[in-house]
Amino acid sequence: MPETAARAPLCIAMHVLDNVAIVANDGGLPAGTVFASGLTLVDKVPQGHKVALVDIAAGGAVRRYNVVIGRAARAIAKGSWVHERLLELPDARSLEGLPIATVRPAPMPPLAGYTFQGYRNADGSVGTRNILAITTTVQCVAGVVEFAVERIKAELLPKYPFVDDVVGLEHSYGCGVAIDAPGAEIPIRSLRNISLNPNFGGELMVVSLGCEKLQPERLLPPGSFAIVANDGGHGAAPELDVVCLQDEGHIGFMSMIDSIIASAEAHLVRLNARRRETCAASALVVGVQCGGSDAFSGVTANPAVGFCTDLLVRAGATVMFSETTEVRDGIDQLTSRAATPEVAAAMIREMV
Repeated sequence: MPETAARAPLCIAMHVLDNVAIVANDGGLPAGTVFASGLTLVDKVPQGHKVALVDIAAGGAVRRYNVVIGRAARAIAKGSWVHERLLELPDARSLEGLPIATVRPAPMPPLAGYTFQGYRNADGSVGTRNILAITTTVQCVAGVVEFAVERIKAELLPKYPFVDDVVGLEHSYGCGVAIDAPGAEIPIRSLRNISLNPNFGGELMVVSLGCEKLQPERLLPPGSFAIVANDGGHGAAPELDVVCLQDEGHIGFMSMIDSIIASAEAHLVRLNARRRETCAASALVVGVQCGGSDAFSGVTANPAVGFCTDLLVRAGATVMFSETTEVRDGIDQLTSRAATPEVAAAMIREMV
């Protein structure tokens, strides 16, 4: 890019009705900068910060993405730096009287014939990777599992080229006094479902301490999982492979490590026998996660991920987003775009 073009003042507005835009230049822009549109900066505006595109009266709405993100605490002149000290943030929207399925974009035509190379599981799910996961029942075993995983990666994984990785599923639960408290099933269920991720191929390996409240049978009770490990197609009932560190057969730290490594190799053998197959795009279940928001994520990464999501859904896939509680202040944006009133009601229920 020519140097003069690289230095041209740039700002990004997302909607024709927005009255602020984001300064894009490295290092920001000084006061007096004139944009091609004729807009002149009144203040120095840092990169990624907002500039007023028009005069905004005191109490007037400040709009970005055609959404009111706040109101002017005082009059803001065109070309001014719009920062948090100039904004009065709106109160969180009441969960009563929300717009319900009021925004109805024209349906997009379905996409057919799209495939990907995935790993089929016995329960019908499809993974995109082939990973050995070692589930933990309590935080106390995390250090031991971490050491064992490094040994497995260094000593065993090179022998099994069709296995992508080995991971330890660590967490901070397992021995709290509130394990039977109301709602305790939520983190337990979350840990259970993570252990059953389709990318793990149904190989259920658990490392337990022995004295924890969250015993392996409670984390993964019989009947709570449908994925059947690779058993040659015989349909044998899945069983937990548990390494208990307090087992009397373990004499010292290295004995525990050797036991974990020996158990892991049996799983690696089965996982290594798996091969990718052509699968319909509709078998994909994709989760999206915020990578840390800044002023540019809303104009770059998020729209790109949203466009990709639309393509996947049109192909029949399922896409989920996380951090549902963090969208509490934007719940009206979600309920208005809900496909049905029932979907809107489900969103509201998650905010309560």
